[in-house]
Amino acid sequence: MLRRLYEWTMAKAGHPHAEWWLALFAFMEASFFPIPPHPLLGLMCLAEPRKAVRFAAIATVASVLGGLLGYAIGYGLYDTVGTQLLAALGLSESFPKAACYLREYGAEIIMIKGATPIPFKLLTITAGFIAMPLVPFILASIVSRSISFMIVGVLFRLFGAPIKRFIDKYLGLVTVGFVVLVVGGFVAATMLGGGGTSETKAICEQATPAASATA
Repeated sequence: MLRRLYEWTMAKAGHPHAEWWLALFAFMEASFFPIPPHPLLGLMCLAEPRKAVRFAAIATVASVLGGLLGYAIGYGLYDTVGTQLLAALGLSESFPKAACYLREYGAEIIMIKGATPIPFKLLTITAGFIAMPLVPFILASIVSRSISFMIVGVLFRLFGAPIKRFIDKYLGLVTVGFVVLVVGGFVAATMLGGGGTSETKAICEQATPAASATA
């Protein structure tokens, strides 16, 4: 199913309305869609390199808007929609850690981790769940998504064909890698950010679903 979904996504790169498809995928991925928009963005940048900045900007805006949907799910629909969505995406165990880190570090975590392989949807839903202030959330999302999409656009422009072949051949491995990096990315990105204490990190790494429900 994942392969079919990926191939369907890639087919949209050559669609006459490719920019709209890119915006749609970026919007959905920020809240519930399992396939990241980066491969589609890369192919579009490879096909029309002069429009790379435009494509990255479209993906950024759409992803931030999609992040607001994820925020709304976490804020008002977590018990009904959010829990089932995270379970379907395999992110239930990572949610308590995300809630702990977001409570401790706020917008800094969105800016740092939103530009890493950690699923952005995990951050947006969690931010809504803990009722993170909306303005800092939006500003941090703009920063992290801009970095993420601009980097991918440049990489695909320079090395598009090899990257595409790798994803085509090892899609399952790439997907598993993204999931594995969810937990590891929390520790690495926090260390790179230089914030927080060892005690806080230890607490967050041991966070449980029950603990995430407390403010």
